[in-house]
Order: sequence, then C-alpha cells, then structure tokens
Amino acid sequence: MRSPFWMLFLAALVFALVEMTVTFVLARRWRNYGIVDVVWSGGFALIALLGLTLSWGSPDAAHGARLRGVLLAGMVVIWSLRLAVHLGIRVASHHPGEDVRYAQLRREWGDSTSRRMFGFYQLQGVLQAALAAPFLIVFASSGTPGSSLGTFEGLGISLWLAGILGESIADRQLARFRADPSRRGRVCQEGLWNWSRHPNYFFEWLVWVGYAVFALAVPWGWAGLISPLLMGHFLVNVTGIPMTEALSVKSKGDAYREYQRTTSAFIPWFKRTG
Repeated sequence: MRSPFWMLFLAALVFALVEMTVTFVLARRWRNYGIVDVVWSGGFALIALLGLTLSWGSPDAAHGARLRGVLLAGMVVIWSLRLAVHLGIRVASHHPGEDVRYAQLRREWGDSTSRRMFGFYQLQGVLQAALAAPFLIVFASSGTPGSSLGTFEGLGISLWLAGILGESIADRQLARFRADPSRRGRVCQEGLWNWSRHPNYFFEWLVWVGYAVFALAVPWGWAGLISPLLMGHFLVNVTGIPMTEALSVKSKGDAYREYQRTTSAFIPWFKRTG
C-alpha cells in the first residue's frame, strides 16, 4: 500500500530536524557553522531515497508510475551530491576558519549565537521538508496505476539539466577567477557572471523549477510549485543575494557597486549602459 503524501512529509520533516540537530552539535564542537550548507544540500538525496522507499507500491503498480518516481529520485540524488561535494570543498578550504557569512552572524549575534544558530538550523530542516514537496507528491503517486512518461516529465528533465549544467559552469568560472592571485579583490565578470551577478543562484532555482514541472504530471502536482517559489524568495530576498551582496560591497566597494548598476541581479540579461 502506498504512503500518502502527509506520511512522507512527516517522515521527511522528522529526518530533517534530527539531521539538523546532529549537524548543529558537530558544528558547535568544530566551531564551524558553515557545514550546515553541505549537510543541507546532501540531505535532499537522503530525503528522496527515504521517500521513494516508503512509497514503493504493490507489485502490480504501473511501470510508468514507478519509473517516474525512480527517475525523479535519481535527478535529486545527482543534483544533491554534486552541490554537497562542491560546498564541502569550499567549507574545507576555510576550516578551521569559517565561511564569511557565518562569521558575520557570530559577530552580529554575540552571546546569543548558539541559541539563535540552533533555531536557524531547525528552520533549515523545516525548509528542507517543504522544498521536498515535488518529490514527495510524485513518490506518493508512484505506487498507483499511471500512464507512461509524458510532456511534463520531459520538460522538467530539460529544465533540471539546464540548471545543473549552468550552475556547474558558473561555479567553475568563479573558482577559476578566485584561484588567480592577480585578480584578488576584483569583481568576477567572466562568462555567465557577465550576464548575472548571481548565475549560480539563478541556475539553482532553475533546478527547482524542473522538479516542480516534473511533478505536474501527477495528481496534485501543482502543489509542488511551492518549492521554486520558496527557493526564489530565499535566494533573492533573504539568505542569498542580500547577504552575499552586502559582503561584496564591503570587500570590493565601488567596483561592486558599478557591477550592481550594470548587471542583472538574478536572471541573466544584457548589461545596462549609460
């Protein structure tokens, strides 16, 4: 018997909260709160595999429905592990130091850092479960009769693939720029960074659009649109662009302000002139 969506969501939420509690304990011991980025990214692979396992249907379930769930789980695992490895390398390069964003939070929060950071970690767990909605909706329907793969799955895979490739290219371009000592203190405007100040965030968001479109193939799949909406909000208005740009202006000054004036913040677009 298939597991309904609410059971899968509850399992994902419990997993995410336990995961973030353990991560907080380790981060506090290692004095490096930046590891949450690695765990948060990699945790989606485990949530996808957990959801797929719990929702596996009866032996007579339609092949197309099962294939849909397996295919989406594979997409999540590939994206999740790629991003976790990329962020893991970045966090390791700072250790025993800490990512500048979390160091800034330590300074701002002072004596209340541990308490507020624990709350922040738990919020990350809740967000993990909420963002998993497209996966869980698809998994909840994977044990019932269904048609073969169609247009929504194909479009979702295409958007996901474009997001994976774009994010990988943007990450590689920025890493190459930062590795050159002669460019220290300058603003990267090479490749995709010439068209957007945050192409990595844009293509990350596109991955989530791909998951949501993929989920439109099943009943209630439209509810999965909450994921790209949430992700876009957090990237553009909360923890993504605002914090990153504040730190960039602080470290690069007028050079970054000019970059802000001429270059799209999120969606890749032509430079503004004049």
